[in-house]
Amino acid sequence: MSLHVVVGAGPVGTATALLLAERGDDVRLLSRSGSGPEHPRIARIRVDATDAAALTAQCAGARALHHCAGLDYARWATGFPPLIHAAIHAAEASGALLLTVGNLYGYGEFDGPVDESHPLRPNSAKGRVRADLWNQALTAHQQGRIRTAEVRGSDYLGVDANSTFTAVVLPAVVAGKTALFPGDPDTPHSWTAIDDMARTLLAVADDETSWGRAWHAPTAAPMPVRALAELTTTLTGAPPARVRRMPSPLLRAAGLFNADAREIRELRYQFDRPFVMDSTAATKKFQPEPTSTRTALSLTLEARNLARP
Repeated sequence: MSLHVVVGAGPVGTATALLLAERGDDVRLLSRSGSGPEHPRIARIRVDATDAAALTAQCAGARALHHCAGLDYARWATGFPPLIHAAIHAAEASGALLLTVGNLYGYGEFDGPVDESHPLRPNSAKGRVRADLWNQALTAHQQGRIRTAEVRGSDYLGVDANSTFTAVVLPAVVAGKTALFPGDPDTPHSWTAIDDMARTLLAVADDETSWGRAWHAPTAAPMPVRALAELTTTLTGAPPARVRRMPSPLLRAAGLFNADAREIRELRYQFDRPFVMDSTAATKKFQPEPTSTRTALSLTLEARNLARP
């Protein structure tokens, strides 16, 4: 039995805390609101994770600090740097392993399935933020100040998953309406199950030979948005899916009134061309089979009470 600290009570933080507790570890789940799942081994604590001293105090005696905090797109540039600074300080002061949750933005545009050996060449403001966060943690690791690793995933499916698909396409499809997607709905796209992110975080925490690098969470074969929408209708009994590409002028107009629409414009390349993640390394080392996309989507729908009875 070990003590683990989890920062962030969002989808990945919640899944990670529950997996740790269910296997018998004690968990301090930190968030500004003090929210999170109820479990006898999970202590839900209100903490500002940008406060290095407060975070360090919570990490006393902890084996690992799982940094799963999420922010709205508009807050990435100002919100994430103080979080990683505090996390590195807490890991250095407490000796806890620092595990960060990342994504594929730092790679920028890439051709073919991308694996962890691909250099970080961000082509967006949000990509530069993600690359910088990892580079800071990795530098501290290489200097011998901390021990760290990162787990990366693509767009999420699962309980409380939030992505362009779940926010834009899924509600329209379930309601029998035409979904306007800000990209090509027929290009291959990887979808990572939230539970697979959490399982990989635990696996990396338990294996010191995996530290000092990034890992792609085991992820099922890619599926285009249109096919995912069609699978949604199968699982919900909704009318046949209708998905169309959102015209660029409409997306620009939406950005005048909606912050998410405005922020997503620089990431449109992720939906206009194949966005496929190669997770072979982690699949071989940690987990033989990723969660199927059908199962991950079913969990997404069940959590929203949208699954067919």
